[in-house]
Amino acid sequence: MRTPPWLTVLDDTIAACIAHHRADLAGKLERRRALLLDPKLRVPVIGELNQGKSQLVNALVNAPVCAVGDDATTTIPTTVEHAETPTASVVADVPVTGRRAIGPAGAEPARVAVPFAEVATKALVTRRTDVHTEVGVPRELLAGGLVLIDTPGLGGGPVRTAATFAALANADAVLVISDATHELRPAELDLIRQVVALCPTVTVVLTKIDMVPRWRRVADRNRARLAAAGLDVELVAVSASVRLAAARTGDQDLNRESGFVELVAALRRDVLGQGEALASRCTAALAAMVTRQLLEPLREQLAQARGGTLGAAQVQYRAAQGHLDELRKRSGRWQTMLGDEVADLMSDVEYDLRERTRQIIRTAEEFFEVADPARTWDEFADWLRESLADTAEANFAWLVERFQWVSEKIARQVALEESIPDASAAEDLFEHIGDLRAPRVEKFTVGQQLFVGLRGSYGGLLMFGLATTLAGMPLINPISIGAGAAFGAKSVWDERGSRLKRRQATAKSAAQRHVDDFFLSYGKESRDTARLIQRRLRDHFSSVVERVQAGIAERAVEAKRAAEADLADRRRRTQEIAAEVDKLVGLDKRIQALTSPTPRPGLTA
Repeated sequence: MRTPPWLTVLDDTIAACIAHHRADLAGKLERRRALLLDPKLRVPVIGELNQGKSQLVNALVNAPVCAVGDDATTTIPTTVEHAETPTASVVADVPVTGRRAIGPAGAEPARVAVPFAEVATKALVTRRTDVHTEVGVPRELLAGGLVLIDTPGLGGGPVRTAATFAALANADAVLVISDATHELRPAELDLIRQVVALCPTVTVVLTKIDMVPRWRRVADRNRARLAAAGLDVELVAVSASVRLAAARTGDQDLNRESGFVELVAALRRDVLGQGEALASRCTAALAAMVTRQLLEPLREQLAQARGGTLGAAQVQYRAAQGHLDELRKRSGRWQTMLGDEVADLMSDVEYDLRERTRQIIRTAEEFFEVADPARTWDEFADWLRESLADTAEANFAWLVERFQWVSEKIARQVALEESIPDASAAEDLFEHIGDLRAPRVEKFTVGQQLFVGLRGSYGGLLMFGLATTLAGMPLINPISIGAGAAFGAKSVWDERGSRLKRRQATAKSAAQRHVDDFFLSYGKESRDTARLIQRRLRDHFSSVVERVQAGIAERAVEAKRAAEADLADRRRRTQEIAAEVDKLVGLDKRIQALTSPTPRPGLTA
């Protein structure tokens, strides 16, 4: 026997679900496959509460098989199928006693026979979703394998809604019920859309037309609403009350007025004898839905693999390469910065040293304006040595502090978390001070004082002696002798002052020469120290940068290898995903191409 195309497509869809690890979808398709191979044609009757579903089923089979009335409503699905004699039973997936399930899971369904007369008068109340009522009646309409399923009304609670959609999932065709007291509401249009997505063969039945005089206007508006919503479904208007009344009286005109002639004709045309077509449509709808669920994640993965975000290895490689390029750029900048900072530093240090030594010279000059070097030279020499030592220490400390600041600045520029080298240098600062040689001090001896005094007294004696001779006094007289003594003493005093000034000038000159010698000696040593520290910093940061560059370059090479491997893996994965997408797209095309082939095995028209 030739395998029908819909069955091949369904089996291929199940295989695709298994290949993509969707056991849930595969299980759903396998259950649907078993039902589609069953020759029975299941037609659920669904709709909202109080739309006349149960009365419609009773009118179709002309038998009280479903409970109707103001106090009765369908709480569990009721299946109505052909039987030689009227029968009724409650069926559960496992044996039940009252409301309790007994027996192992997966056992054969348990059937509890109930009197046929009580089916339409008593409604079974249960919270279980695996329980339904089976009714068999001898009707020609059902003899071709048609099974009508009366479902609980939507909006009656989650249990009833779940039972309704469970019946809908196994449907070959569906009757959607809406009464003529109102036009199709948005909720009902949404329901029809959901039903068509699961089972394409749908007929909308407008009930209770006997209660609405202008039901034809409602029917026309409902057809317009269905067309506007893009729902290509047939609408049939019926009255179950008129149908049952016609059946009781045998009035054919009244039966045609009820609208059930068109409804039965639609069932015979669209359902009975159309097993293969229904199976093909249901398979296409369900398989297309499943295929979309398989395709969506694959297409997302394919888009991400082709041009989406970079892989972790490629991100690391680009980051390492960018870090390496940035470090190379900074290498040139920090070397220029080091040269500029050292040039500024040497200029500032030299100016600081010059300013400090000038202050020492000014202090020495002020000191020797009043002090006699002959008496205070040793004290002055000690002070000068201490001052020069303090100057050297302060200037060197500033040099080290500035170099430490430069080191930290360069480290921030290079962006390295490395230890900063010690900028100090072990130098003996006192060796640049040297020994201060005392200036040569000429002694003012007694003989020299006597000679200067006699020279001054001679002039005074002669000048005042000549002056007193005009008064008749002799050349040597008491006045001239007194004047000579005074002039001699003044000459000695003036010579002492003159000699003091010369000693002070000599001391100032000696101190200035000593400070200048210190400035030249220490200044050269300071510059040499600055260059030494500069080379130390340069060598330190150069070695650090080289080491860091080598580490980053090594990581970049490793990241490049990983990126290349990741890229190859992504390309391989892209090809695999693309192949899977192509397979599913091909399967989807086969699903869309399903038509109504030959009737299903075991089913006669």
